[in-house]
Amino acid sequence: MLHGLGVLKKNQWGFTLIEVIVAIALTGIVGVGVTMAISQVFNVNALSNNRVTVVKQLENAIYWINHDAQMAQIVQTNGDSGFPLNLSWVEWDNTTHQVSYTLEDSELHRSHSVSGGEPIQNVVATHINSDEDMTNCQFVDGVLTFKVTASVSGFRSINETHVAQVIPRPAP
Repeated sequence: MLHGLGVLKKNQWGFTLIEVIVAIALTGIVGVGVTMAISQVFNVNALSNNRVTVVKQLENAIYWINHDAQMAQIVQTNGDSGFPLNLSWVEWDNTTHQVSYTLEDSELHRSHSVSGGEPIQNVVATHINSDEDMTNCQFVDGVLTFKVTASVSGFRSINETHVAQVIPRPAP
């Protein structure tokens, strides 16, 4: 009786080479499927985050310009893009408000002063596309029309554009 390597007994159990290859192939297919599913989750998540960022920035820009433009009695647009956008109005108690919107390095800045006081400056939106074809405003026939485009670049880039119109209140 031989008890060395390579000698098989009739009742010996084990895997054949074909069974091992099939098991490795199936494990590889399952592994690729799991990897693709995880990758898809990350891709969808990145796209969703970028979309939320873009929409939130557009909402902020539209809200602030719309808010100030509704109060404005004087609207001045400048340059080809309409920026800086200057708005002013006088309240019932003769308080004068001056608001200016400027685009600087993909940020929409708002500067607001009351009755000649020190202006308060803040950034109302980021990721704003400063190309004058993408973000602009114009004041024609008593209607302020402004178009704002927000862009987030990276692994999943996204652009979103909103257009709004406001009729400022008349001067007293």
